[in-house]
Amino acid sequence: MKIKILTVGKLKEDYLKKGIAEYVKRLHRFASVAMIEVADEKTPEKASEVENQQIMAKEAERLQGKIGDRDYVVVLAIEGKQLPSEDFAKKLEQAKNSGHGTLTFIIGGSLGLDPAIKKRANLMLSFGLLTLPHQLMRLVLVEQVYRAMMISAGSAYHK
Repeated sequence: MKIKILTVGKLKEDYLKKGIAEYVKRLHRFASVAMIEVADEKTPEKASEVENQQIMAKEAERLQGKIGDRDYVVVLAIEGKQLPSEDFAKKLEQAKNSGHGTLTFIIGGSLGLDPAIKKRANLMLSFGLLTLPHQLMRLVLVEQVYRAMMISAGSAYHK
């Protein structure tokens, strides 16, 4: 199985890079993992709604080029579905067993994600109503994916 984590913007903080690297290393026992960053667009300080939509559309074009036709796509969005860890593990297991060779997770930029990306999602997922920095969300995501894999493997990690 392959896992792709697509994100808008570059990760800057070393402590987040180290945490993500640790969970990616742990995930390698279950899947190959690719962390793929696409460039974010500069957002003017007082951008209009039209400008914001144009920015998200440009970022969406970059993301779409990284999504395979047969990928199982999980989009992180605040309006997405909230799942307990066990149900998240079941969803990923079902995706794997239904012929999707790649699980693709997408984290948008500071403005969020274009509707075209959300429409492509097999699952829109929310980790709660709190707003978290997009860079921190990467660490939360890789830990939760690792947790889901450990649950599926019957490990005591989740307890």
